[in-house]
Amino acid sequence: MFKTFILLASLTALFAVIGYALGGPTGATVALVMAAGMNLFAWWGSDGMVLRMHNAQPVTAAEAPQLYRMTQDLAERAGIPMPALYIIHEDQPNAFATGRSPERGAVAVNTGLLDLMTQEEVAGVVAHELAHIKNRDTLIMAITATLAGAIGFLAQFGMMLGRGRENRPNPIAMILMMILAPLAAMLVQMAISRAREFEADAEGARICGDASWLANGLAKLERGKIGHVNQTAEANPASAHMFIINPLSGLRMDRLFATHPPTEERIARLMAMGGPRRPAPANPASPWSTPAQRNPWG
Repeated sequence: MFKTFILLASLTALFAVIGYALGGPTGATVALVMAAGMNLFAWWGSDGMVLRMHNAQPVTAAEAPQLYRMTQDLAERAGIPMPALYIIHEDQPNAFATGRSPERGAVAVNTGLLDLMTQEEVAGVVAHELAHIKNRDTLIMAITATLAGAIGFLAQFGMMLGRGRENRPNPIAMILMMILAPLAAMLVQMAISRAREFEADAEGARICGDASWLANGLAKLERGKIGHVNQTAEANPASAHMFIINPLSGLRMDRLFATHPPTEERIARLMAMGGPRRPAPANPASPWSTPAQRNPWG
């Protein structure tokens, strides 16, 4: 959390430096006000915005009884309230979590994931998302994405913050700022996202009780996304870091600036944790105490 605080502070500082370089003290002040506004917006509205962006549909215990019971049981293990549960009708297997606090948490799961995985693997993925909510990663990542996007906006439209016609920055420096500032923000965003994925994997394994469930789920997700382009994610790449694996196709420069660590490394770390860390639930109705089934959410 200390590292994350430093990284977020560096994004805010970068925002102020760009403002000062483009508009002097006035520009720095405007940039800091913008940063504060972006932070407030991310705090209050980012969860609903990203759910609407991906056409997530809320589901109840009556509509998805097994998935709901599974999530409820895992949330109890994690020591957090039951999050709101959403289904995204998308063939690419994936999932993400959002919400500014555990009390406002939400988990969204693609139908492609539910069609592909066993109940144990779904449990591992859901546990990973609950770990993000428990660690408040969802708020951190939303603020980071908002600030990173705002830095790019500020760099591109920095001429509006000019100090006057006779004292504007060197045009070459302006061009360099337009290129390097968004790149620096992207690198900080990547550092935050990649670090939190490893933490969520480890905590998710502890929540579900068996690291192999999540490891096997990650392997299936990586294979399953081949040939399935998530058009909504491609149109909104700023939300890519919220998913459990990168939803982008890699047709542009997505691999160069990946917000997720390599899936192979994540799987290796999980398998190094060993076997089950806690006994299986005693409740015979628990979804993962029954034989593995396909599409366990209905």
